Amino acid sequence: MKLVSFAIRDGARHCGEVRDGRVVAFDDGSTVRDRLVSGDRTPAAGSGFALDEVQLLAPHAPETIFGIGLNYAAHVLEGGRELPEAPVVFMKTPRSAADPSALVRAPAVVRRLDYEGEMAIVMGAGGEIAGFAVADDLSARDLQRREPQWTRAKGFDGSCPFGPWVTTADEVPDPDDLGLRTWVNGELRQDSRTNDLIFSVAELVAFLQETCTLAPGDLILTGTPSGVGVYMDPPQFLQTGDVVRIEIESLGAIEHAVA
Repeated sequence: MKLVSFAIRDGARHCGEVRDGRVVAFDDGSTVRDRLVSGDRTPAAGSGFALDEVQLLAPHAPETIFGIGLNYAAHVLEGGRELPEAPVVFMKTPRSAADPSALVRAPAVVRRLDYEGEMAIVMGAGGEIAGFAVADDLSARDLQRREPQWTRAKGFDGSCPFGPWVTTADEVPDPDDLGLRTWVNGELRQDSRTNDLIFSVAELVAFLQETCTLAPGDLILTGTPSGVGVYMDPPQFLQTGDVVRIEIESLGAIEHAVA
């Protein structure tokens, strides 16, 4: 099931599922978070809409967003680093979550904004994985380079567009082998597979659960592959008017502009 939140002409928020290329609303008033908590996969039976008739919203508002750094082998090598012995964990604030097509506005202090296409784990009840989504772990490279921790560099408001929906885990037999691609203004920048992950989906969840309760709706961004702008020659940072598109096999695509 593809759990989705969306708006139609009345501007109100609705929730449902994407099925057969259409959005079908839940007729029982349930939200995406409700379905993540309950595990209920009863098909939606409400009004249906064409995808191009609705505005896709962030599927839900995560309480906690964990980021994982340096988790693709090729990305670590392009930065001239050694492979980490354990996952590198950082936090993005809840206010960093944004709609999949949100207009991203970096803080005025940021001069070197970079994209990071990533697969997001979406947690369910009981510490189980409920599903997966597409995310952009937008990063202020100038702040990241000069500050010893990454909260400001990666956790600023709107720095985590995600969606376009939550694809439930039963539809993703092997999340550790999915194609991931990122384009900037139509130019392919990242082209990888999640089989290049250093720490697998299961290993990341287990590592975080050693110290943290993972609640329904929490996101774990699993890391970005090689091809980020900071390591291009010369570096290519995002500019006003740029459009970033991230697509992951079986999970859909998000696309957002930069202001």
